[in-house]
Amino acid sequence: MRLEETFKSLAEKNQSAFITFLTAGDPDYETSINIINELPQSGVDIIEVGVPFSDPMADGPSVQASSLRALNNGMTLKKTLDLVKEFRKKNNTTPIVLMGYYNPIYIYGNEKFLKDAKDAGVDGLIVVDLPPEEDHELCIPANEAGLNFIRLCTPTTDEKRIPAVLKNTSGFLYYVSITGITGTKTPDFSKLVKPIETLKSKSNLPVAVGFGIKTKENAKEVAKIADGVVVGSSIVDIIQTSLNDQKNGDDVKNKVLKYVQELSEGVKQGRKWIG
Repeated sequence: MRLEETFKSLAEKNQSAFITFLTAGDPDYETSINIINELPQSGVDIIEVGVPFSDPMADGPSVQASSLRALNNGMTLKKTLDLVKEFRKKNNTTPIVLMGYYNPIYIYGNEKFLKDAKDAGVDGLIVVDLPPEEDHELCIPANEAGLNFIRLCTPTTDEKRIPAVLKNTSGFLYYVSITGITGTKTPDFSKLVKPIETLKSKSNLPVAVGFGIKTKENAKEVAKIADGVVVGSSIVDIIQTSLNDQKNGDDVKNKVLKYVQELSEGVKQGRKWIG
């Protein structure tokens, strides 16, 4: 399993994983695959690929806009899997996690989707609107198909709820650092220590933290306390800003990769204070 191997390898080097999110097909298929192809060389350990959806209720304005751009350019779930398949022609080691909502998967057909996702080279799924009570729908079949099913924990997930969240989760736990939607505020990082310790006391899974991480310093702070640092909305914002400035695909890619490299340095520095 690529996810397990990646976290294990990084832990042995006392490093936190740098995880980036981009919406598949944003701003267009060609630019999207060109960016994703170069993320590993820019310091990214795990790539989250967002499946465009017309009603992404957990996402803030930035990610919502990226979904709309991708959909307007003809992006679909099938084309998202094609994008992963294309990435795998050049890279067979970096884990890919699809993040999105259940509706497109349900329409595609669960059994067909799981087979096609596995065949394309997907390693894990984050389906934000499927609670543990619906594990029979996709979570358990995904695990049986060899795909990790990654669950979100939030500041409102109390200790009574945690066992249900953990039950069939694999790959890693994604701790949402704020209440609310993506890309809207920066968390108080000092308040993340206790919930991460609580999760790690109840599970052997790595804990990655996302939502609200925008700067190299933010990334460094989170890397000190978490097994993974997830950055998404601020990357998507760079794409939006570049489009507003009427930049071409190569300019968009270069701006994104420069920012990603900067954040990667922060993640790598985060653990230097230990031992």
